[in-house]
Amino acid sequence: MSFKYVRGFTMIELMIALTILAILAAIAIPSYQESVLKAKRTEGRAALMKTMQQQERYYSLHTTYLAFSSASIAPDEKRFSWFSGENAQSSFYEISAQSCKERSLRECVLLTALPGTDKVNTQYRDSKCGKLTLSSSGEKTAAADGCW
Repeated sequence: MSFKYVRGFTMIELMIALTILAILAAIAIPSYQESVLKAKRTEGRAALMKTMQQQERYYSLHTTYLAFSSASIAPDEKRFSWFSGENAQSSFYEISAQSCKERSLRECVLLTALPGTDKVNTQYRDSKCGKLTLSSSGEKTAAADGCW
């Protein structure tokens, strides 16, 4: 009776390969999740910049800025998009505008992007940066550094 030599992986080789795969996954998954979060945050910043450009055009015609929110019903207020993406359901931020603190809308407008409200993607959370703001005077704020 002769035994043929069977080629294959030993249990140790298989365990080493799985360990290496687990280490790579432990490094790659958090990095990927952070990249996705940054991309979503970029959507919010871009929406604020676009809306500020629209506010400046409105100001050049009417010498005042215009407050708005997702609940706005006036035709002038509805010209501004209150969500950051293509439609409300797929957006990650809800956009609103109000006068800057202790100033009138003739002088300054403050745009706010709130992440994951009940009117946009409720599953989105940005615990690091939270809400993003942009004022017509150029001030950009967030809950942490590096968000803008």
